[in-house]
Amino acid sequence: MPALSPPPRWGDRRRARIGLLGGSFNPAHAGHRHLAEIALRRLRLHAVWLLVSPGNPLKPTAGMAPLATRLASARTLCDGKRLFASAIESRLGTRYTADTLAALRKRFPLARFVWLMGADNLAQLPRWRNWRKLVKLMPFAVVPRAPSTYRALAGAAARRLRRARLPARAACVLAEAEAPAWAFLPAARHAASATAIRTACRRASTRPN
Repeated sequence: MPALSPPPRWGDRRRARIGLLGGSFNPAHAGHRHLAEIALRRLRLHAVWLLVSPGNPLKPTAGMAPLATRLASARTLCDGKRLFASAIESRLGTRYTADTLAALRKRFPLARFVWLMGADNLAQLPRWRNWRKLVKLMPFAVVPRAPSTYRALAGAAARRLRRARLPARAACVLAEAEAPAWAFLPAARHAASATAIRTACRRASTRPN
């Protein structure tokens, strides 16, 4: 039975299929949980780790809540059984996703990781540092994200990686695939947006009593 627990900083030798969902979680919302549950079921994962980033180089710092606040927000989505939130990236001292994933592979050498992302991230993937190295570190799965899905599947990253794409029906073996490998998981789209939540909160705070 694999060890289902939050990731310790120095790693361990657990044998498990684990999804990695990184992000700012500013704040965490039902859309993140929706993605994680799809991955658990369709990829036959033992667990999903929500990796709360200390800071996304592609996002402005204005309006970014402190790491502790965002980590607490992510933990409200977790069940302590198969879904866990962690700030391990901050403890590793990594800033870019490629470096974080490489460090996790070293610290958890027996785990079978799958990197999880929404279609919006696939669309902007060529803007990420060392993205070609990143996709060779571990397989990844993409879920729909309005309104980015069709643009992402026709974008530069998807075209470059077209030969590495597995059919959706093979997603259950993605964790065992040799990278580069990826799959798109058709699923109902979730409308939740951290930007929309922050905007609604700001408007509510400025309304006169």
